[in-house]
Parts: sequence; C-alpha cells; structure tokens
Amino acid sequence: MFAIVEAAGWPIWFLIFASIIAVGLITERLLYLRVSRVSPPTLLDEVIKELKQRGVSDGMLSKLTKHSPLGGIFAAGLKNIKSPPEIMKESIEEAGRATTHDLERFLTTLGTIASISPLLGLFGTLVGMIEIFGAQAGAGNSPAILAHGISVALYNTAFGLIVAIPSMIFYRHFRAQVDSLTIEMEQQAIKLVEIVHGQRKG
Repeated sequence: MFAIVEAAGWPIWFLIFASIIAVGLITERLLYLRVSRVSPPTLLDEVIKELKQRGVSDGMLSKLTKHSPLGGIFAAGLKNIKSPPEIMKESIEEAGRATTHDLERFLTTLGTIASISPLLGLFGTLVGMIEIFGAQAGAGNSPAILAHGISVALYNTAFGLIVAIPSMIFYRHFRAQVDSLTIEMEQQAIKLVEIVHGQRKG
C-alpha cells in the first residue's frame, strides 16, 4: 500500500485525507439514520397509550425528547396539547424543520468530497504530466522520471474515482433516506394531532 502511495506522489495525500473524512461521515450517518433510531414504528402507539393513562407530564415530554428525533417532534406538539390543532401543528412543523436539519448534517460535506475527488485526481494527473514534460525538457530523457510521472498521473486519476464513486452513492442514498424519514415523521405527527383532537381514532 505504501508503495502505491509513494508511486502516486505527494498529490495523493489530498485524496487520502478526503477518503478518511468520507469513510468517517458515511459510518456516522449509517449509524445515525436508522429507522429504529429516528422514527420508531411503535412510538405513536406508546404515546397514545400513555396519554390515555396518565396524560401529558413534564417527565413524559422529557423522556420523549431524549427518546428519538420523532419523540422530540411529538414532545413539541404535546407541549401545546391544550391549544387549537393549528397551533399544535405549527409547533410540530418548527420542530420538524430542526430535526430535518439534524438528519441532513454532514451530507453537504460528503457531497462536496464526492464532487471534488475527481478534481483532486485530475490535479494529480496534471502534476504527473508536468513531471513527464519537465523530464523531457531536461538533460536527456530519464526512464525513471518518465515512469514516475506516469505513475503519478494514473494513480491519482484512479484514486480520485475510487473516492468519488462510493461517496456519491452514499450521498444520494442518505439524501433519499432523509426525505423518506421526514415524510414518515410528518405523517406520524399529523396522526398524533388528529387523535389528540378527536379527528381520528387511535
């Protein structure tokens, strides 16, 4: 592995740094954006059951807020349970926007890495080409210098694509997952409002 890095020249270190960040972000988002963690399927039923048994309490709201992102949205709505449905929905929408922002965290960085990695690979390719032409302009054509220039050019191009392709795939996947989770949480929150105000049976 070190031999490949050495053959690729100093421009490869930018791509290695980008790949480490990308792997870290992908791992973190895979762990964070799980349906069971963000929008637990049974949470609405549990909240309705507790509402019927004990009603809204500070302990219940605190527990919901810490439970999951969906729980935080429910807690925001239940704080205004005595208000009209419109007020309750507004508080839920505000909490939903903040939650969506948290779900999208780091995705811009991952998308940027996916976009700039081929450019970093191209930069390394240009450095390799400059070394090749510099060797030809010098005293004699050294095969070793030519080979090194070609290695720098090809390795950087390949590694740029190796970093960019998975980053773009996961970026698209996470964007779709955030959209899906946002819609699911919105539907669950609307159900809660309608059940609380007697517009829907629990």
